[in-house]
Amino acid sequence: MTIDAAFTRFPVLTTNRLLLRQIQPGDAEALFATLSDEEAMQFYGHEPHRSLDDSRALIERIQALYTRRESIRWGIVLKEEEQVLGSCGFHHFDTGFHRTETGYELNRAFWGRGLMAEAMSAILTYGFTELGLHRVEAIIDIANERSKGLLLKLGFTYEGSLRQRFFFRDQFEDEHFFGLLRDEWQAPV
Repeated sequence: MTIDAAFTRFPVLTTNRLLLRQIQPGDAEALFATLSDEEAMQFYGHEPHRSLDDSRALIERIQALYTRRESIRWGIVLKEEEQVLGSCGFHHFDTGFHRTETGYELNRAFWGRGLMAEAMSAILTYGFTELGLHRVEAIIDIANERSKGLLLKLGFTYEGSLRQRFFFRDQFEDEHFFGLLRDEWQAPV
């Protein structure tokens, strides 16, 4: 699949336990359950959603970014269920689609099961093999031990921080950069 194909027909991915599919308006309540959770959103860089309308608006933005070829965001679903339990994706592609950033969130009820590692492995494999990406970056709050552990498990390298680069909740925060190159990627067995 090429970049053109990925933005013509949404790429559905499967793993042993998961279906990664396009996020739809009907997923608003499920996303709200995650995005309104203070603990799940602690390191997200945006305020938790306060209403279902916040989640509906996010879904509209996700769909618009996909239409503009700026982002691919997958809803994470257990194969035997239909409810979205989180999402992951690529955004901020460079001009030639050689580099992108990744991000993810998961409903707290599903933490500690390896689901995000499984989902991220699928999209990284897709990104490097099907989209021809050369580099994937992640920017996190270094205090987010779960996210840091996930990135290191996936093979990302901590590349440093940019001091006071992000303004959130009336203060400047550091951004911590992790990177993964195509020739470093080996999907976990």
